[in-house]
Amino acid sequence: MAEIAARPLDALNEARGKRVILELKNKQQLIGTLKAFDIHINTVLEDAEEWENGNMKRKIGKAFIRGDTIILISPA
Repeated sequence: MAEIAARPLDALNEARGKRVILELKNKQQLIGTLKAFDIHINTVLEDAEEWENGNMKRKIGKAFIRGDTIILISPA
């Protein structure tokens, strides 16, 4: 059985190098490989794609997302 991370940043650290979905306050969804984050949850994704209504809208590549715009981070 998988062990639950003790702290939120531990869970995020376990997702580093894996594909994640970010949902932003403006309802935009980004899917990409989590490369880095800081204590403010400012996040760097590689191979990022913007998705809308289940369809890929565009490829972004490397993206820096400001932490206060993120409402959800989930495994892809």
